[in-house]
This record gives sequence, C-alpha cells and structure tokens, in this order.
Amino acid sequence: MSDRFELFLTCPKGLEGLLIEEAVGLGLEEAREHTSAVRGMADMETAYRLCLWSRLANRVLLVLKRFPMKDAEDLYHGVLDIEWADHMVPDGTLAVEFSGHGSGIDNTHFGALKVKDAIVDKLRTPTGERPSIDKINPDLRIHLRLDRGEAILSLDLSGHSLHQRGYRLQQGAAPLKENLAAAILIRSGWPRIAAEGGALSDPMCGVGTFLVEGAMIAADMAPNLNRELWGFTTWLGHVPALWKKLHAEATERAAIGMNKPPLWIRGYEADPRLIQPARNNIERAGLSHWIKVYQGEVGTFEPRPDQNQKGLVICNPPYGERLGDEASLLYLYQNLGERLRQACMGWEAAVFTGAPDLGKRMGIRSHKQYSFWNGALPCKLLLIKVNPDQFVTGERRTPEQRQAEREQAAYDQAPAEPQERQYNKNGNPIKPAPAPVVEQARLSEGGQMFANRLQKNLKLLGKWAKREGVDCYRVYDADMPEYSMAIDLYHDWVHVQEYAAPKSIDPEKASARMFDALAAIPQALNIDKSRVVVKRRERQSGTKQYERQSAQGKFTEVSEGGVKLLVNLTDYLDTGLFLDHRPMRLRIQKEAAGKRFLNLYCYTATASVHAAKGGARSTTSVDLSKTYLDWARRNFSLNGFSDKNRLEQGDVMAWLEASRDEFDLIFIDPPTFSNSKRMEGIFDVQRDHVQLLDLAMARLAPGGVLYFSNNFRKFVLEDNLSERYAVEEISDKTIDPDFARNAKIHRAWKITAR
Repeated sequence: MSDRFELFLTCPKGLEGLLIEEAVGLGLEEAREHTSAVRGMADMETAYRLCLWSRLANRVLLVLKRFPMKDAEDLYHGVLDIEWADHMVPDGTLAVEFSGHGSGIDNTHFGALKVKDAIVDKLRTPTGERPSIDKINPDLRIHLRLDRGEAILSLDLSGHSLHQRGYRLQQGAAPLKENLAAAILIRSGWPRIAAEGGALSDPMCGVGTFLVEGAMIAADMAPNLNRELWGFTTWLGHVPALWKKLHAEATERAAIGMNKPPLWIRGYEADPRLIQPARNNIERAGLSHWIKVYQGEVGTFEPRPDQNQKGLVICNPPYGERLGDEASLLYLYQNLGERLRQACMGWEAAVFTGAPDLGKRMGIRSHKQYSFWNGALPCKLLLIKVNPDQFVTGERRTPEQRQAEREQAAYDQAPAEPQERQYNKNGNPIKPAPAPVVEQARLSEGGQMFANRLQKNLKLLGKWAKREGVDCYRVYDADMPEYSMAIDLYHDWVHVQEYAAPKSIDPEKASARMFDALAAIPQALNIDKSRVVVKRRERQSGTKQYERQSAQGKFTEVSEGGVKLLVNLTDYLDTGLFLDHRPMRLRIQKEAAGKRFLNLYCYTATASVHAAKGGARSTTSVDLSKTYLDWARRNFSLNGFSDKNRLEQGDVMAWLEASRDEFDLIFIDPPTFSNSKRMEGIFDVQRDHVQLLDLAMARLAPGGVLYFSNNFRKFVLEDNLSERYAVEEISDKTIDPDFARNAKIHRAWKITAR
C-alpha cells in the first residue's frame, strides 16, 4: 500500500469549518471542505493522530479506491478488484455501510449487500471459509459512498463514532453529542480562556457534557485516549508500533496537563435526578478533581464567590419541543439573562439554543452568532460579553405596536375608579400602597403598553375581588386583540392561556407579541416569574382538552364563597375550576339548603362542594372520568364533607335513564362535544341537549329547579322546550365583572316544571 492516503473526515452539519482548521493542525494536507465532511491527504501517522485527537469528527475514513459506476455490476466488480486479503482474514467479521443513490441503486441496503457479496466472494477459501457479518464490533468496517456516478470505497479507521468518548454512559432527556459540545466550546473561545487560567461554569449542566469536554481541552487530554477498540485494531494494514508511539505521547501530555493546578470548572443542575449521573460521567472521564457539580436553580446561579475570577459561562437551555413550549420557557431565559448581568460581570457567555427568539429576551446582546445543527434542528450559538455596553435597555416599537398604542391610549389614560380614602386611629389619612412598579427599561414599548392595561385591570378588579372575597379571577381576556390571551389570578399564581393566532397572522409577529406580554406579566401583577404558568389554547376536538399537558401532580388550594377548592395549574389545559361559573356556584350554594342536589358532568364537583356548604340534604355528582371524580373526592375532604355526597362514575345519559331518584336542585354543564371511549356513541350538545334535558327534568322533584349552561358559542336552545317547561335565560345574571368583556363565555338557563 501507499505511504500516503486520501482521508474523509465526517462530522455533524455545521462543523465543517472548525473541523478543517483542527484537521490541518493535526497534519492533514490538501484539505478541502464538503457538506458534513472534510477531505485531504495524509500518511498513516496523521490518520492515527486524527483518530486520537479530533474533538469534532465522527469518523476517519481511509479511501481504498475510487471508481466510476453505472450500475450494480460495476459496483460489484469495482469492489471485487480490491486485494481484500491485504485487509482482513478470510474468517473475519465485516460490516458494510452504504450511502448515496443513483446508477441503478436506490436502496442503500441493496447497495451494502452488493459490496458485502464482492468482499465475501473475493475472500472465500476452497474449504468454504468466508467473512461473516457483525454490525456491532466487526474486524473491518467498510463504507461506500456513491456520489454522482462515482463510488468512493473506504475503510473506517474509527470504528464506533468518535463522538462516543466512553465516559457518558448516562445521559439526560436532551443529550448534546460530545463533538458538538466540543465545537461549541471551541467557537466560544474556551481554549483561549483556559490558557489564560479562566473558569468554566454551566448553570444548566445536565449530565456534564460541556464540563467534561471543557476540562479535556484545558488539560490537553486527547478526547479518545481511553478508547480500547478501533476500526483499525484488527485491520491487517494496522501499524501497532506507530500507534503505540502516538498513544504514549498523548498519555504523557494528559499526565502533564492533569498535574497542573486544575482550573475552576463547575456545573449546576436543577433536576436532582441528573446530579449523580453527571458525577458518574465525570468520574469515568477521570476528571473528578477538576469538575464539581451541584444542584441549583438558574434563578440563584452564581459562577463562583471569588469576584476576581473571570471565565466562560456556557449552557444549552431547553428549546421547547411542543407547540407553545417556547412561551413557557421565556422566564427561564430571562432569569439566565438576569443572573449574567448580576453575577457574571466581566465574564464571557455562550448560549446554545434552538430558539434564538428566546435568546433575544435575555436582556443582553450577543456580539457574535454562529449557526449550528443539533441533529436536524437548526440552532444558534450566541456569544456574549457580559458588560453594561451589551445590556438591552429598551426596544423599538413595531408599526403594529404604535397603531395599537394609539388605539388603546384613551382607555389606558382614563382615570381608574377612585379609591375610598382610609384613616388611621389618629384620624390621619392612610397613604395607599403604591401599585406594582413595572421595570420599564426591561420592556419593549409594546410590552409596556400591555403592562399598563394589566395594571389598570388589576386596580379595577382587585377592589371588587377583595370586597366579594374572590380569590381567583380573570384579570385579562384578549382586551387588546394583538395580545390574544386570557390571564387568570389564582391567589398568588398566574395562569396564562395563549390563544393560537389565526393562520393569517405572521407567526414571528405573533410570537414577538406573546413574548412582550409574558415579559410584562410578572412585573405588572407583581408576581414572581416562577409562579406564572403558560399554556396554549387551540380549537379542541374529542377528548384533547382533557389530555395531560404535564405530570407534576401539584395542587394549589384556593377559596371561593367560604369553600376551599384544589386547582392544578400545570397538568391539564383546564385547572379544575371554571372561573366563569363562579356566580352559578354561589347561586347554588344559596339555594341548596335542605335540598337534594344533582350535578351532571360534574368535572371536579366544585358546584357540589358549594351545595354541601350551603346545607344541601345530599349531593350526587356524575362524571365519566375517574381522575376528576378522585379530584372531586379530595375537594369534599378538604372541606370536611364526605358521608352524604355521592360520586358516580358513568355516562350521564345512561345514568339518567337508569336512575329513579328525585332531586330538588339540578345543575348541568355539559361539554360541547365528547367521544370518550367509555361511552357509547358521541355526545353533541346542540344535537343532544333536548334529550338530555328531558331525562334530567324527569328526575326533578315537584317545585325543583334545573340550571343548564354551556359554552358553545353557536348554541341555540330548542324552542319546543318552552312548550313543556318554564324556561328563563339568566346568562347576564351569571357573569361577574371579570368576565364582563367576554359575555359570550357561557350561556345559562333556569328551567322549572310548568
């Protein structure tokens, strides 16, 4: 064989520029850049050095032959012409990878099969010995790439991908490959910072990939120093003496590097389940005396107590995988920006994100940005110099925001309801507490406009809520069309539902407005960001609205009309308490004394709890969901009610047909549509409400009252019901001030026997 070879170094998309610099530095000559690869010429020593020292490559491929190829026969004979006895023994093991298509081969499996057949036929002995296939740890791994009619046949010197360093046996939910992590560190300037004695800190370190890769760079440790199996280990062209020399040199360099005073390298991770896996990975890499990992939230992150120490803060925050996740991550990025400004002055920072719009919301400008790919996801690396010159103190308004500001100016500048003056025991007027202060420097002008509206609504509704003893209420409901969301206060929590923008709205503009609004909410309502829950509400079908959004299982206690209720703000689209039905629940509470109460489609049975509070003789609550009936049971228990409150699981229509009980007070709030697997057929409130009401009225005792409501905006009550029953629409009497802007939130009727 020749003393000089053509090499192909493959890499993740976007790393080609960095890889060519690294490869040339390691001895590759005549280097040229390709998509996800670098090509060049080298001797065997350089090929080994690239395998050992490349932090960025996936594979090092040694080209055995190039040949033109018109069809499968050309492929077979081109491979057959190689003297395979120079490369492997006849009874060895083989793996073949094939990429590309054309020249009559459109199936990579078929292409790999033809390559394998040619090698096996060439090596088959008269006694029948022949290579076998081993896809995991073969003696020889062959790669053939078909490119515009040319076959490039290569030997894979690396074996398993070079990003598999061997230390990361445990990983988190969204792992970053080791060579991509190394590329991000290199592009972030870590080699320079490490050479100057700087520190490295990751506030969201996961299982520690950035930390380990950063420490190996600082300690001059070859990334694959500890790998035992290579693609060339059993290759007959392998030169063991040359490899041993290079490996010994790398071992010596690592020993020298590790004996230096270790740099300060620290990681912090909020999820306690990842702390031990991170420490295990660090231990396997042999870097425990260099790297320490602690549990900690981003909101309390400080890189280190020594104010004179400077270095690099690097992190890979979550991007959001589902529709609407980006909005809920806004506060995480804001917290990161705040900690950089407050605790990392003079440091450099590198934020790798698949959601660059969130990166813009950190309140600090990047001085450079680089494009990368994390698998198939396009990402940005934001490089930041943490100094006041880079802090964002305001943002320009878009034309749409200026127009919206003009339209809302009259409303927002109108005086709020005058506050009643209060006096202390000495007869002196008490100065009212100042309203929450919005940090104007941190908000765009659109965000400031939105904050003004929220503060005004809070001032108006807050007095009403305090007077009525209301703990949970809606403070904003798409008052300004360009900020389309509903915002509810649950005591000291904020529940935000973003209404999905119409397809006619530019998604980037809709996203920007959403981020403006979310940035304003904590400041305008004077509530910590950690207590803001964000969801996206879209048109629902079937049971989608009842599907889990999360699985935190965290319940919060709230109060209403002297009743304590449990809400879950995170796990479902709805929280367990329909705020717009507050007046109906309080009406039921007032009318329930001594009565037998029936609650159909009871959900979490909040109306039943109110009836029990009002002195109902008994309550019966029917729903198809075991989850919500268990929730209802907890609501009853929370208030000390249990013995006379029945919870029935079943299809309401079927239950009514089977029941022979009578009730004095009935409440029905059905879903618009349901196709639960636990019921026969499909329920449609417009189509089925007459049958539903007839069945329920048959269970109403003489002199009893049935309340019926639903939130289907196009609903029309059948006229013939008025012929059989006394029907009175009471919708306007069941809307409190917090839903006055959205009077169509539901409709309600009082129905009695004639």
